[in-house]
Amino acid sequence: MQISIVVPLFNEAESLPDLHEWIDRVMRDNQLSYELLFIDDGSKDSSWDVIVELSKKNASIKGLKFQRNYGKSAALHVGFEAAKGQVVITMDADLQDSPDEIPELYRMVTQEDFDVVSGWKKVRHDPLSKTIPTKLYNWAARRITGIHLHDFNCGLKAYKSEVVKSIELYGDMHRYIPALAKYAGYQKIGEKVVVHRARQYGVTKFGLNRFLNGPLDLMTVAFMGKFGKKPMHFFGAIGVFMFFVGFGLFAYMGIDKVFIHHTAERLASRTDFYVALVAMIIGVQFFMAGFVAELIGRNSSSRNHYLITGKIGQ
Repeated sequence: MQISIVVPLFNEAESLPDLHEWIDRVMRDNQLSYELLFIDDGSKDSSWDVIVELSKKNASIKGLKFQRNYGKSAALHVGFEAAKGQVVITMDADLQDSPDEIPELYRMVTQEDFDVVSGWKKVRHDPLSKTIPTKLYNWAARRITGIHLHDFNCGLKAYKSEVVKSIELYGDMHRYIPALAKYAGYQKIGEKVVVHRARQYGVTKFGLNRFLNGPLDLMTVAFMGKFGKKPMHFFGAIGVFMFFVGFGLFAYMGIDKVFIHHTAERLASRTDFYVALVAMIIGVQFFMAGFVAELIGRNSSSRNHYLITGKIGQ
């Protein structure tokens, strides 16, 4: 099978028939074999009933339904696990992503050998209250991850199958799949300008909390990618630095009192005494945090999980 199309959805019953018809037409016109995976993230409307009816008409349609709403990351995660295609393409169910982009995304992965191709909604049909924060968020994501994408959060993306099988999604990490792929060793990440269409049915399912959760998740992804398997390198380095800053201040105060000014003033009456004391305490705390993190990591079931892409002999 050439393509697996993973579509997470929540209360999108009205758009599903149009989306299915559009995808099927594009696949047939381009003679591409495919499976269409609808992941119902606990919808309260008739979305699942629509999926069941569509699957009776088209054997390429598969569906998974959550008991309750777990979020887009969970939906994509189970979709990735179920996907059997050579290339996995994700898109939203609200008809704002165009299925006409699928053949070119597939070509970029299979012929240009991209590991990940992310869509870029260069012209957006969103209000300023959404586009301005999105620009700031994408700028920060580029600076922190080192991946030069204009639109990290675009739902229309294409992946080699082995990429999605090598990463784990949870929380709201769906925004940072390119970063997760990079930290897993997949460096060839491309971008394609895609059409952004105005929503035809329903309302957006994302609230203002994404503007808080997004930056927090970005920091988590960046930290886990760089220090997830060696937390002591982060916490320990800060701890040692802070400890020696405090120790150096204590040494300076002692030398100043005994050899330079010969003052009778008690060290405890000086402001820099408390600065040094706090610095040493913070340093010890950071070091112990790194030590505890290392102990936890050594007992983790994934501590020796490495991606092997080639093997010769037994």
